[in-house]
Amino acid sequence: MRTETARRSAWWVRLVAALPWRLLYGISSALAWLAWRVVRYRGPVVRENLSKAFPTLDERGLRDLARRYYRGFGDVLVEVIKAASLPAEDIRRRVSVSGLEGPRELLAGGTPVVLVAAHQCNWEWMLLALSLELGFPLDAAYKPLVDRWAEREMLKLRTRFGSRLVPAQQLLGDIIKRGRTPRAIAMVADQEPRTSEHRYWTRFLNRDTAFYVGAEEIARATRFPVFFVAMRRTRRGCYQIALEPLAAGAEALAPGELTERYARRVEAQIQAAPADWPWSHKRWKLKKSVYGRA
Repeated sequence: MRTETARRSAWWVRLVAALPWRLLYGISSALAWLAWRVVRYRGPVVRENLSKAFPTLDERGLRDLARRYYRGFGDVLVEVIKAASLPAEDIRRRVSVSGLEGPRELLAGGTPVVLVAAHQCNWEWMLLALSLELGFPLDAAYKPLVDRWAEREMLKLRTRFGSRLVPAQQLLGDIIKRGRTPRAIAMVADQEPRTSEHRYWTRFLNRDTAFYVGAEEIARATRFPVFFVAMRRTRRGCYQIALEPLAAGAEALAPGELTERYARRVEAQIQAAPADWPWSHKRWKLKKSVYGRA
């Protein structure tokens, strides 16, 4: 009975996805205003994160940045829903991809590659665009959702153009099982590693910050080349993606070196377009001093 109810409840996603862009962005603007001015969705969290990341901003600057963050958050929300029915040609028109020559050359020669990204801009569209443009199989690590309906709908969305999703906790075993099958292994690695005992600490946005080391462990174990996937918003509903070398396959990496490179690249991307990173996320729950004592 619950399964049938979940299937029937998906009708509203199809309905919203069928709305024209102008109306969708009108809804986005209304939701953003409500979240910022009325509900104040995680307002203290946003304020604290922004003020510590950008200590030189005055009150007016912080308010303006928060306002732009909520607007971008609303846009991403409606864009993700719209993606449920968005044709491939529309994704290609709205998301341009550059820097594919290096990964493609390696994949054509039989070498898998690792792609690491951050929660910058619309990361769901990033996955869809890479699935369309890479020209080789794409395995993406993800965190399964607790809600069955949301899990099913997001799996359906993320695999629309051929990508293969692997639960993050199963990723290493999956990589070992598939060996050197030419493919891209993608992950978004800027989350806080609360469930992992393996962490790397560094200064990030003016705070002691823990990072996952999964990408580094995979790169060190497999010697697969690593590319950073940068994303920036060019205008409302349009983005640019650029793939940049982060580590060569034959490169000997000291412990923490790859994660440090990743952290610095993510930080630079955020500083260039601060409104496009999820400031309402409680990113800094872990404290270095507490972890050290443990």
